[in-house]
Amino acid sequence: MDKRTRTTSKVQRNRLLIFEDNGVKKLRWGRISGLLFLILIFAAGAYALRLYGQTKKALNGTYQAAGESKSAAVFQQKKAFSVLLLGADTGAEGRTDQGNSDTMIVATVNPSSKKVLLTSVPRDTMAELIGTSGFNVQKINAAYREGGSEMALNTVSKLLNVPLDYYVTINMGGLEKIVDAVGGVDVDVPFTFSYGGTTFTKGAMHLNGTQSLAYARMRYDDPENDYGRQKRQRQIITAIIKSTASTGTLANFQKVLKAITSNMKTNLTFDDMVQIFLNYRSASESISSDYIHGTAANIGAASYQIASTTELQRISDKIRQTQGLSTVTLNNEETRQNRLNVTNQGFIFENPTVEQNFVIYAQNNDYAAWNGN
Repeated sequence: MDKRTRTTSKVQRNRLLIFEDNGVKKLRWGRISGLLFLILIFAAGAYALRLYGQTKKALNGTYQAAGESKSAAVFQQKKAFSVLLLGADTGAEGRTDQGNSDTMIVATVNPSSKKVLLTSVPRDTMAELIGTSGFNVQKINAAYREGGSEMALNTVSKLLNVPLDYYVTINMGGLEKIVDAVGGVDVDVPFTFSYGGTTFTKGAMHLNGTQSLAYARMRYDDPENDYGRQKRQRQIITAIIKSTASTGTLANFQKVLKAITSNMKTNLTFDDMVQIFLNYRSASESISSDYIHGTAANIGAASYQIASTTELQRISDKIRQTQGLSTVTLNNEETRQNRLNVTNQGFIFENPTVEQNFVIYAQNNDYAAWNGN
């Protein structure tokens, strides 16, 4: 395997970040979830504060194309769409490199059926990276490091056979700055623990940016492992949204806007965001979530999550149906690798009782293992 696949523990890292708000009745904003909701608040807030021109310039500064530009007509015509939400593990703790995508979520929005589906893609999921110079299979979070948001977008799209044209990427350093910009956040700590120089005591706590980042990152001392971390991450994002929507935060609009725009990249323009705000509020009447369930296995010296073909098909069908598309039988590199491992290695996906190894086979050879080149 490529040496870049060498990572840490075998703790499952299913990033199920489900971001919800409780509405802002004064401005009649609907419930939209996640990072997308966060940027829409500022698009809407710009109108409220008559800062349209300034906000448009700032948010358009976050624009970064991902391949061929897509027409904004999809938003004007209120068509269903999916957007990839990426959280990059850089910008904090002194990291300045590209980093991996710590969080990957496909947000599917359908205004006709009034549904929003959030599908988490665990960072350790085995996937063929789409856009590399040659055949390359790694953990899916490496796609962002290798080719940025565009490669991450194309890799997830190919893995699940779902149309993905849009992305929103924010780094972990941005989370810290945004929390400070909104004046900190209030959380209900589920149990007492210490991490990152802070002791978090069970019960209500008010956290600053540095503390929030530590609170969201701790995993090894959580009795629920990564699932527990996911819950704490949801707490932080939900608290940010509540603070962002407050009158006090809108009064501090410039500081919050700067924190977001300096730490976010997207191929949605400001005009796209406005159209989404105007035309998709009703879609938030029903918000559901899901994630790709994987089977733990070793590939070389690294621990992976291998999603079975049945599981990948289930997720593909669910996203496509939410987007109003017909289902299609998956036939990609991941399904091929699964078939070969079951046939050649006797790999077990359902309730394995022993630790298993998974072999990556060469691109055009069903019997020879890939040498990583």
